[in-house]
Amino acid sequence: MFGRLVRASPWYTVKIYTRKGDCGRTGLRGGARVEKTDLRVEACGALDELNAALGVVVAQTELDALATIVRDLQDIVFALGAEIAAAGGQPPGSSSLPADVVQRLEATIDEYDAVLPELTAFILPGGTAAAANLHVARAVCRRAERAIVAVNARHSLPADVLACINRMSDLLFVLARWANRQADVEDITWRKPGR
Repeated sequence: MFGRLVRASPWYTVKIYTRKGDCGRTGLRGGARVEKTDLRVEACGALDELNAALGVVVAQTELDALATIVRDLQDIVFALGAEIAAAGGQPPGSSSLPADVVQRLEATIDEYDAVLPELTAFILPGGTAAAANLHVARAVCRRAERAIVAVNARHSLPADVLACINRMSDLLFVLARWANRQADVEDITWRKPGR
């Protein structure tokens, strides 16, 4: 079914425009209508940007292992968006995230970090295109994390949501360094201006 338009049933189709958002309001999971300035909408927007940045990484990399990991991260980011969109109206204990998501992220960080040289300086974004794109995704991920923390202050989120977005940015940093190493390109280290 992938790669072709499916029109088998009305519930398979999604209308691109609904006209319901023309007055500055939008719907959340569960049907609540909120202002587009709502913290949950801001956090979902940051996650959408993160997913787009991750899509650029996948589209431009020739490293199959990297593409596989980042594609998995896109699924996790989408699930995080579902958690945020349900904040304030979700039954306690329910989650769209796999129970072991944080442990899986940490295991992947450890696996890829183990083959990298010890970090002895601040790293600047750059090197290969893959590494630069991963750093962009990491920066967007950090912004999404800040937005999610703001949502959590008002609507209590499952604990794994905050841990997950935090570990994801750590993983993106490690993957950026790993991508440079795969291409035999040195990370760009920060130098004090004037030196």
